Amino acid sequence: MIKQMVNTAIVAAAAVLLTVSAYAQVQLQGDPKAAFIYLSPAHDGGWTESIERGRVILEEQTGLDIHFTEDVAEEKAKVLQIVDLYVQRGYNIIIGTSWGYGEALQEAAEKYPSVAFMNAAGETSAANLESFYALTYQAWYLAGMAAASATTTKKIGIVAGFPLSVVNWDINAFQRGAQAIDPEVQLVATFVNTWFDPVKEGQAAEAMIEQGVDVIATNLSAASVPAAAEKAGVRFVGFQNDMSALAPNGHLTSVVFHWASHLVPSVQAMIAGTWESPGSSFVGLDKGMIGLAPLSDAIPTEVRERIAAAEAAMRAGELTPFDGPVRKQDGTEVIAVGQSITDDQLWTMDYFVEGIIGTMPAGE
Repeated sequence: MIKQMVNTAIVAAAAVLLTVSAYAQVQLQGDPKAAFIYLSPAHDGGWTESIERGRVILEEQTGLDIHFTEDVAEEKAKVLQIVDLYVQRGYNIIIGTSWGYGEALQEAAEKYPSVAFMNAAGETSAANLESFYALTYQAWYLAGMAAASATTTKKIGIVAGFPLSVVNWDINAFQRGAQAIDPEVQLVATFVNTWFDPVKEGQAAEAMIEQGVDVIATNLSAASVPAAAEKAGVRFVGFQNDMSALAPNGHLTSVVFHWASHLVPSVQAMIAGTWESPGSSFVGLDKGMIGLAPLSDAIPTEVRERIAAAEAAMRAGELTPFDGPVRKQDGTEVIAVGQSITDDQLWTMDYFVEGIIGTMPAGE
């Protein structure tokens, strides 16, 4: 039921993300004061830490002293309470960092029309509220190319959270990138049904190693997956932040968020009085919001060149990870030759592509 509810919300978000708004410019009242609301500690090693990096850069680029509040639960009353306190103290730029903050921030935006709101990974929008996220699957395709170049068993793996479309497209893009280098590579995919559980994530990685996987990726935050890879002497691909320090011997690359690439120009526009909420933004490699950490020297020069070429093609809009033919695990074709995936197909992706070992949970 939870999967169905969240996927329904994600599909609804697609309509918002693809809509260009006609909102007017937001005029802040008073000197600009900005604050972030975090779901977890600022240095959680994963999602919030990646946004914290963006906040620090935002401070440097704007000269603002930007406050933040940590460990704010996805509870509407709690979020609204934090927003009210900030507004009462003169804050007029408030940035949320969780899908679960969406409803509260939309209500707050209506209550405070002279305050500019943003929300990472949200789905709600208003004249003074923007939701934004990254085209993560683009970078995962490139990471898959790197992984395929490093496997000797032709079996790679990925530990993921929940079977939602925004997770499924990362997994599928990872495999598609690997197949671009070696069509015989298989991907073992496991869902641990949590966003953060070091024990479960580590156990999933260890189970993959027992199955012969020699390159393991995480789509989550815990240090236990790189630790398991390092202990077993296998290669590793990280997520959200550069995780090379967690697996210094086996790290190939990491899929890294660069939130500042979107935050800085947005907040600068707010300060200048020229910011208009676009409704929602979905930003990829071309704008720099997502990318790869430096590639390991273990990746052959030829593959490095192919990764660079693929990245350039995606930046130019000439390549997507899901250009046809694309087939499901059972061989059913979903994207024909010469075609590419549509936005609706991305948002409703509930299958694994061919070459993936694992079971996609049935919809409830």
